[in-house]
Amino acid sequence: MGPLSMDRLGRAKRAFTTRRVPPVAMQELVAGQVRPRTGDLVLARVDRIGHHARLELTTGRRAHLHVGDEIIVAYAHRYAPDQFEAHVPLGLSPTHLVASGGIASEMHSRCGDVRRPTDISPMGLVADYRGVPLNVGAFGLLPCPVPEHTPVTVVVLGTSMNAGKTTTAHRLVRGLAVAGHSPGAAKVTGTGAGGDYWLMIDAGAHAVLDFTDVGLASTYRIEMAALERKAVELIHHLAQAGCGAIVVEVADGVFQQETARLMQSELFRSRIDGVIFAAADAVGAIGGLERLRALELPVVALAGKLTRSPLAVREAAAACDLPVLTLDELGDPATASALFGFSAPPHATPLELEEASCSQEESGPDAHGETEDAREPLSGSAQGVPGGLSGGVA
Repeated sequence: MGPLSMDRLGRAKRAFTTRRVPPVAMQELVAGQVRPRTGDLVLARVDRIGHHARLELTTGRRAHLHVGDEIIVAYAHRYAPDQFEAHVPLGLSPTHLVASGGIASEMHSRCGDVRRPTDISPMGLVADYRGVPLNVGAFGLLPCPVPEHTPVTVVVLGTSMNAGKTTTAHRLVRGLAVAGHSPGAAKVTGTGAGGDYWLMIDAGAHAVLDFTDVGLASTYRIEMAALERKAVELIHHLAQAGCGAIVVEVADGVFQQETARLMQSELFRSRIDGVIFAAADAVGAIGGLERLRALELPVVALAGKLTRSPLAVREAAAACDLPVLTLDELGDPATASALFGFSAPPHATPLELEEASCSQEESGPDAHGETEDAREPLSGSAQGVPGGLSGGVA
C-alpha cells in the first residue's frame, strides 16, 4: 500500500463510472496479491490503444487516450454482443478497458466488427485513508421511502442491443416534457456510460437516473435480488423527485440473462404500467412480442428501428395487432400524453414546444408538477394507443 498523491490524482483521467466517488476519498493505492471486486476503483496505465480510444470523464467529456495516460475506472463485468464480453479478473494483472464509460475487465470474447480492446495495466486499487478499497457501491443513493403514489411508468424493452430502445425512450421523454408532464427517465440495466444519461437531460427530462446512481458500474452478472431492488429504488427516487410520468429503459434484448429475469420479477413488474417493445424488423417484433405476451407483460405499442420502413411498420402492425409508433409520433406531445393517460396539450405549436423545454430547465422541479385531475385514462384507441394506463400504488 502506498499514498496516492494529489498531483497524481489530479493528472489521472477519472471515468464517468466513478463520478459519485469524491476525489478527496481517494488517498491510497493497494497493490500486490488482491482480488478486485466488481465496482472497485482502480488506477491503471494505458499500454496500447485499441477499440476504445477515448474515455468518458466524470463531466461527460470524451477525452482522447494516449499511451502512458493514467486513468481511474471501475472493475465490472461487461455484456455487449456487438463489442465485448468481459469478466472481472482474479488479480491486478494487465487487463482491458472494455467500455468508454470506464470499465476495467478481462475480455473473454469480442464481436468480429470491432478491434481488440485497449490494454491497461493496473497500478493499484484506489483506497481511502485506511487502505480500504473504494467501491462505487458505497457511494450510491440511499433507498428512499416508498412513495404513496407512483406515476404511470412505461418500460422500453427490445429485441437486442441497437434495436432502437434508447431512441424510443428519448423521443417519448421529449414528447412528455414538451407536453408539460415532467417526465423522469431511468436506465435500470446495462454498462455504465453517460451517453443515454445526457441524452435524456437534453430531451427535457425532469429527473434522470441510472444504475450507476445506485452503486452499480454494470449490471451484468449482478445477483438478481440486488438488481430488482435497485431497479425499483430508481423508480421510487424519480417518484419522490416529483416526476409526473416515468420512462424506464431495460438494456439489451429479451433473452439477455438479467433482462429476462427482470421481466419475470414480480417486484419489478408490480411497478410498471405498460411496455413499449422496440424491434429492428417485423420478424423480431413478432417473436419478441410472443415472448412478452407469454409472460403477461402489458405491451401497449411497438417502436424501434423497424419504423424506418413503412413496409415493415405495416407488416408488424398487421401481425401484432398493436400500434407501431414512429419517432415523430413518440415525440408528439399529444401521442406521448395519450400513452400515459394524460389529457393532450391543447395547443402545441413548435414555438411553444421549445419554450416549454427551456422553461423546465430553468424553473426547477416543481415547474411542471402534474396533478391527478389532469390525468384522463384512455377509454378507446385515441392516438392509436389501446386502453389507458393508470399509475401504480406502491
